[in-house]
Amino acid sequence: MDNAGSLPGAADAVPFAALLPEPLAKALTGRGYTALTAVQSAVIEPEAQGRDLVVSARTGSGKTVAFGLAMGMELLADGTLPPAGAPLALVVAPTRELALQVSRELDWLLAGTGATVTTCVGGMDPSRERRALYQGAHFVVGTPGRLRDHLERGALMLSGLRFVVLDEADEMLDMGFREDLEELLDATPSARRTLLFSATLPKPIVALAKRYQNDALRISTVGDEQGHGDIAYQAVTVSPSDIENAVVNLLRFHEAETAMLFCATRDNVRHLHATLVERGFAAVALSGEHSQNERNQALQALRDKRARVCVATDVAARGIDIASLSLVIHVEIPRDAEALQHRSGRTGRAGKKGTAVIVVPYPRRRRVEMMLRGARIDAEWMEVPGPDQIRAQDHERLIATLTAPIEASEAESELAGRLLATMGPEELALALVRAHASRLPEPEELIDMSARTKPSGEARPVHHREGFDDTVWFRMDIGRRHNADPRWLLPLLCRRGHVTRNEIGAIRITPNETFFQIPRALEAKFRAAVARTAQPGSEDESGITIDLSPETPRDAARENRPRTDRGNDRGPRPGGPGGPGGAPRGRPPFKGKPGGHAKPHRKGPRQP
Repeated sequence: MDNAGSLPGAADAVPFAALLPEPLAKALTGRGYTALTAVQSAVIEPEAQGRDLVVSARTGSGKTVAFGLAMGMELLADGTLPPAGAPLALVVAPTRELALQVSRELDWLLAGTGATVTTCVGGMDPSRERRALYQGAHFVVGTPGRLRDHLERGALMLSGLRFVVLDEADEMLDMGFREDLEELLDATPSARRTLLFSATLPKPIVALAKRYQNDALRISTVGDEQGHGDIAYQAVTVSPSDIENAVVNLLRFHEAETAMLFCATRDNVRHLHATLVERGFAAVALSGEHSQNERNQALQALRDKRARVCVATDVAARGIDIASLSLVIHVEIPRDAEALQHRSGRTGRAGKKGTAVIVVPYPRRRRVEMMLRGARIDAEWMEVPGPDQIRAQDHERLIATLTAPIEASEAESELAGRLLATMGPEELALALVRAHASRLPEPEELIDMSARTKPSGEARPVHHREGFDDTVWFRMDIGRRHNADPRWLLPLLCRRGHVTRNEIGAIRITPNETFFQIPRALEAKFRAAVARTAQPGSEDESGITIDLSPETPRDAARENRPRTDRGNDRGPRPGGPGGPGGAPRGRPPFKGKPGGHAKPHRKGPRQP
């Protein structure tokens, strides 16, 4: 849930029984509250009552209960609510999951008031929602698109509205709901109170508040709340080609009850999810391409413990509340500090401990360091756990499990006796170890990142490029005479060698050959990928020969031998100089525009 009683960082014990209407105080007490959080205390202060509010509060700080209290105090000023009719309060949330969560929170908070809470969200039966609205409701909670649809169809009447709450307003604007919000707000009475909750206050939010609020009180608990105080942040530096292997090892090392992995795009979610399932993890995926029914099934699998890993995009994970979530892995770096905090806020909630790990490709470490400083997060930089560390953790977990006290049933004792009668203690222990290991995915070997630092501790030159302390030279059989250009060579090498642009070092183009650097740690992987993607004689990029170079570009430049055949027994290249009459022979090596780049070709001497 988005709140809890007496959270770390809560305000000093507030005697809310004396400050709040009796039904609200009783609901909080029954829920286990002993004190209000900072944001909950702030919205019921005398200076906040009756005013529009702009509230900055982190995820997990109790903001849902905060605006529930703010609305309840005013609507229950006379002791009771009027009969349900046109809504008195409208709560708008960016996603279906968050709207349903808000609705559940308001249900228990307002249970003793007789309030009717109606939810209107995408993926649900709209006709049923319209019937509920026609029957009357005190509170309506929904997503912008569905609420706007009901408004335009005449089912949602906002003329009697006294409260509008925009929950996570920054996310709604990021998701493109500006027009929906403006139409909803334009249909509300000018005398309403508008409560705007947003983790950040970018210019669009400030403009929205200025247009639709009157003399709003600014409340910020971001610096005071410890909504992320129970999250341990870690950052691991990896080779860009090792990100998936790093994720596998992090999942295996932590063995979290539930883990959430964040990717930037739905394509990346799909790929990582398939990879994890293939490697033996019980994983589900959430992204924009999944239907509401698929989302519901995925979330239920996490709550039922049938799945332990969820791969998701930022937007798809909004509003998800899973009590057992203790590990968040940022597989792709968040776009900014606010996104980092939003993602990480899925764990470490309600006083529970959580871990957030940022997987950092080594060329982007500086950017992540700046992001962490901007968010005032002290992350521990560490290496990705290797197979030996993971197996050591497995052994400790197994010993702890097997040595825990057991109250055996009669059937279990009988089975244990039969096993001891047929197997010796050592054989039985070995069978248990193997049975335990067989259900766990194997950890991955990662590229050794220690080669990025000099053993002697010597200072690196100013022009030094991270990750290229130890490299090998490869060469391609195309050069300047074939229109070789880094703009299309880089994507070609990435496709052929299954590496990223950041894993390709210096490129030297000679008249008939191109030389380039690959980190020695990636040599074997790169050579294997190039061999798999080669089709000798092909007219597209797969026909280009890429192999390990026995010489450096400087050595090659000193040689005086003809560069057309490079000393091999193939004779002149088709289409290159040396063909009959100097004319190009055969077809160019590329057809069309591979990879969307300009069409390179091997051209012979200009014809007279």
